[in-house]
Amino acid sequence: MSTQSQLNGLLERDWSYRETLAGGAVGIFLVITMLGLVFPQSIWANLFEILTDRSTLSSALRLSVPIVFAALGGIFAEKSGVINIGLEGLLIISAFVAILVPAVLGPEGTTLFLPNLWVGFLAGILASVLFAALFAVVCIRYKADQIIAGLAVWLIALGLAPFSATVYYGGVNTDYIGTTLPTWEIPLLSDLPFFGAVFSATPAVYAMLIAVPAAWFVLNRTSFGGHVRASGENPRALDTVGVDVSRVRYASALLSGFLTGIGGAALSLGLGQFLGNNQTMVNGKGFIAIVAYLFGNYNPFGAFGASFLFAGLEAVQIRLQQIQGYAVPDELIQTIPYVTVLVVLALVGRTRIPKAAGEHYDSGED
Repeated sequence: MSTQSQLNGLLERDWSYRETLAGGAVGIFLVITMLGLVFPQSIWANLFEILTDRSTLSSALRLSVPIVFAALGGIFAEKSGVINIGLEGLLIISAFVAILVPAVLGPEGTTLFLPNLWVGFLAGILASVLFAALFAVVCIRYKADQIIAGLAVWLIALGLAPFSATVYYGGVNTDYIGTTLPTWEIPLLSDLPFFGAVFSATPAVYAMLIAVPAAWFVLNRTSFGGHVRASGENPRALDTVGVDVSRVRYASALLSGFLTGIGGAALSLGLGQFLGNNQTMVNGKGFIAIVAYLFGNYNPFGAFGASFLFAGLEAVQIRLQQIQGYAVPDELIQTIPYVTVLVVLALVGRTRIPKAAGEHYDSGED
């Protein structure tokens, strides 16, 4: 059997695993629907009501934003051959800076005709890009182990953000800045019963819905995307045709920081506060993003679907904790999204990782 035939067979098996999980999710929803209709006074009825409630969709979209943007950033980095497991750290540092800057400038003021809230948003993105640039230099120029460097980015951000908050605010949690990202409503469409939540959302949600197809287009329909994919699959061939592999990987790593910075800034500015307790308000979303793009097999649409699944379960478990009269411990309900992550991890073992991911490359030039 040829190598191409083996690859095609592997990809078909990968897709069958994803089809199985998607079919299972639909099946679970149908079962909940049936039980909810048959037993109207049961927890199944409450669960069906939660799943079909507009506020649940709205919450799921909002919770998806940091995961989706981090996943898109991870796709670009890893497709180029740079494994960036420091996405969690980039989310943390961007979330903190996005709150700190408007707090210092005054959230209701403006700077260079731009509201300080949006100055903070841009500052959060810039902080993430700077951290990503440092990571890229260490990994590409000095050939550090990418896994260790990514962990270092995470640990530095995990310590730096709460420490800086303690210095400025006297505690790991920042003060509420008095404002959050606005909600933009699209007339008529926002009045729809369930899907109207899509048209009554923050700018970050709209940006996410645009970024996913845009990322797919860039990766699959542009010369830059072709260079990114070649850099992760066969960097020597890319170098042979005169394209600087290091430059492509630097660009991809910086783009990873840019996209992840959007997610981190949106996370904290959506709340109007940075929470630095324990694992901070990011709380593993960067690592879930890695699972999401692995499950999506480096496809932005697949990564979005997986991210939305995790975020949707998070939204459901939050609503479930508000139901009274059922002896279900909150701690058990809170584990639902993470159990799902473990299930997905068990199913993504056959994801095809770019051949040159994690490998250093020298052009051979002096």
